Amino acid sequence: MTDLKKLIQVGLLSLTCLLLPLAALSQTVSATQTAESSAGLTEARDLAQDAASGALGEYYESWQRTADRAERVLDAKRASNGALEALRVELTGYRQQFLDAGNQNGDRLKTLRAQIEALGPVPEEGKSEPENIAKLREELQSQLATATAPQVLADLGYSRAQGLITEIDKLIRERATRTLLERVPMPLNPENWPAAVLDATKVLGAFWNETADLMAQATTRETIRSRLPVLLLLLAGAVLLLGRGRHWAKKAGAYLRELGWRGTGVWRFIVSLLQVLLPYLGTVLLVRAIDISGVLGVRGTLLLDDAPLWSLILFASHWLGERLYVYQLTNELIPFEPRAQRQVRVLLVSLALVLVMQLILGRLDTIENFDDGTYAVLSWPLILLASLLLVRMNRIRVRQRRDEDTEIGEEDDEGAIAVGASRAMSLLRRLVFCLALIAPVLGAIGYINAAIAIIYPVILTLALVTTLMVLQRFLSDIYDWLTRNSQGAEDSLFSVMTGFVLALLSLPFFALIWGARTSDLTELWSRFLEGFDIGDTKISPTIFLTFVVIFACGYVLTRLLQGSLRSSLLPKTKIDPGGQNAIVSGVGYIGIFLAALIAVSTAGLDLSSLAIVAGALSVGIGFGLQTIVSNFVSGIILLIERPVSKGDWIEVGGLMGYVRDISVRSTRIETFDRTDVIVPNSDLISGTVTNYTRGNTVGRVIVPVGVAYGTDPRRIEQILMEVAKSHPMVLMNPAPAVVFQGFGADSLDFEIRAILRDVNWVLSVKSDMNYEIAKRFVEEGIEIPFAQRDIWIRNPEALKGETGPSDTAPAEPTGASPSLPPRENTPIKPDLADVSVEDGAEGDADR
Repeated sequence: MTDLKKLIQVGLLSLTCLLLPLAALSQTVSATQTAESSAGLTEARDLAQDAASGALGEYYESWQRTADRAERVLDAKRASNGALEALRVELTGYRQQFLDAGNQNGDRLKTLRAQIEALGPVPEEGKSEPENIAKLREELQSQLATATAPQVLADLGYSRAQGLITEIDKLIRERATRTLLERVPMPLNPENWPAAVLDATKVLGAFWNETADLMAQATTRETIRSRLPVLLLLLAGAVLLLGRGRHWAKKAGAYLRELGWRGTGVWRFIVSLLQVLLPYLGTVLLVRAIDISGVLGVRGTLLLDDAPLWSLILFASHWLGERLYVYQLTNELIPFEPRAQRQVRVLLVSLALVLVMQLILGRLDTIENFDDGTYAVLSWPLILLASLLLVRMNRIRVRQRRDEDTEIGEEDDEGAIAVGASRAMSLLRRLVFCLALIAPVLGAIGYINAAIAIIYPVILTLALVTTLMVLQRFLSDIYDWLTRNSQGAEDSLFSVMTGFVLALLSLPFFALIWGARTSDLTELWSRFLEGFDIGDTKISPTIFLTFVVIFACGYVLTRLLQGSLRSSLLPKTKIDPGGQNAIVSGVGYIGIFLAALIAVSTAGLDLSSLAIVAGALSVGIGFGLQTIVSNFVSGIILLIERPVSKGDWIEVGGLMGYVRDISVRSTRIETFDRTDVIVPNSDLISGTVTNYTRGNTVGRVIVPVGVAYGTDPRRIEQILMEVAKSHPMVLMNPAPAVVFQGFGADSLDFEIRAILRDVNWVLSVKSDMNYEIAKRFVEEGIEIPFAQRDIWIRNPEALKGETGPSDTAPAEPTGASPSLPPRENTPIKPDLADVSVEDGAEGDADR
């Protein structure tokens, strides 16, 4: 029960501090590590140097005595959990020292081994080597043995310390498991009730008698009289803070709300913390006043020490309910919606009250050491009450879900992340409901410790989840205030990332709530700092951070250099835009490669052991990634040879447009309808590419023109030549030309062929010339013909539904020309074959 109480206290303090829980964990870890290393940190730093002087032997003997004592304690298995934890801290200090000492001479050992290898192999038996080489080899080997001794001893000590720590953890877990599964007298058995009532009465009587006896003593009254001014001042402050503290905090929040300036949501949240802080300070003043009055005995003083914590729990639960109301926060676990706000707030405060009553009962058990039956009888009603409150909260959510499912026309526009979070909360709600039903059943049959270990962590989990919701919304308000986003940030990516980070940082608190020990967390943190091995390479947070920082610096410098080249240096040269882009891209690739290389070497990563993996990957590249490799190589060729450059107008694979970007895998082409097309680089190297602007932008425009028959061709040639020469984009050398292409079906066909200064303007030039040609033809009275067709009907009687040949002449069809007479003895065929089309030339001849 003592361990459970400590866990509950840790969880509650992490909930109510809000902005301080993350720092609390780091302080806990830091304090533990400080305690672990305070015994011999100086010896650890000088371990390797002390090997030659003999100090290492004395230090190692001290470790041996500590290890032997730890083994005797573990064999006896009679030490308390507190003594085992203290011994574990001492062993952890030794382990950290051995770890530091083992890593201290790494560079020196590597240098000595390299020097010995440089001398060559040891001569075979019967052969000798030069005396100076042999003497140097002997000296280096002696230095290597001396430098290796501390590392060998450190490795041995580290292994033994690690084994002892593992045994201590195993013993503590076994004891916790036995306590959890221990069965006590059933609280529902009426035979246990009289003893429980009698024990409770005795405890209350003992507290009352102690206080009454002290009040009856003259020394106590004298103490009160001598300290009366201080007592009155403390009591007055306590009464004001307890009675008016929350009112003052609400009034300050309302005042900020009336101001209406930006950021009031942030400041109102900070001011709302006074609703917890001011009453808590009032409780502290009241406890201090009672303490210095001397009216409580030993039992009362021990019980009074935890009173500020209990008050903090109650004030924080009420404050969380108000924050949920202000922010209108709700989810599957906390159904805080308008129709159930009051009920949920009452349930939250009631759960906190039950938790405080259990803490008081646990404190009384520590002071008076209740009988197992008495403790079970007093604890089970609280467990049952907590279970009923949790079930009630679950029923509220189920009823709300049923109402939501019956509503018509409601659209679900939640994203995938929101849906996933909602499902996780729904699963957690069902788990809470199941645990709330299981806990009182276990307590009723005598497993009261298991019931306590289930029901109260559930309450703390609800409190922690609620705190995370409120804290996430507060951080979103800060983001809203800093970015001046009037729409709020609760639905932004920042809110999602904040929720993820808060959930990740809350994992240690969840672990503490559900029974993890602080030493378990520090052990995980130590292993994380120690790192892990990949072959002969050791990866640790320090090495990883070094790599990331150096690579990030190199990457930033590369991008700055690219920006300077692109905007300042290269535009002042005569290099074309394609060449400038190739230079900038090449600098980027080289800079990133060098940044990665320097980061790897500086961090001390030995990648030689990954050669086998690289060989295996090369096989996969040769088969599965050959297309990607081909595009990569093609991209390098494009950047070096530059058959296609950025800004070129090209045509490849039926696509035409401008090259906007060339990367190592693909090239982005912007078509004339403003769509981006990603073309693999291998298509540009192996396929046929038409580059209209390669080297220069000079190109030809062809403008076709048709005029009616009977027009003077030489006059048309003269007009078209004048139109071509008058356009400013047309070059006079070579001069434009007019070509008489031939006699078309409907017109005399001509073409203007001219060389333009910039072929990118070919459509505009063609449009301008067409406008000018139409204007000149109207002025000169020149006709631009259109296609003409004459239609005649071979058997018109077929359209009238006649079945035999007609003796009468067929009617003249409607049209520009008469129809031809039908042939004699020609059968009637009323279908589309009876209709034929002749061109305009025949029609003109008929006319």
